Amino acid sequence: MGHPAGTEDVAIGGDMIRLGQFLQVAGLLDTGGQAKQVIADGEVRVNGETETHRGRQLHHGDVVSLGGVSVRVQP
Repeated sequence: MGHPAGTEDVAIGGDMIRLGQFLQVAGLLDTGGQAKQVIADGEVRVNGETETHRGRQLHHGDVVSLGGVSVRVQP
């Protein structure tokens, strides 16, 4: 399965980042509270699957989608 068309790369500056933090770094959300809510509501997908754990660890190549926007974790 390929990456969604228009997927942007977002550098994390390390090997791993937590999902809630990545949503903010990628500019998809402004606050941790927003991240907590959209994740709990099942609005976030990681590699095509719904993710409900804010502490999920993301690694290089993972694709996170929210509200029709997809971003790929990069070093």
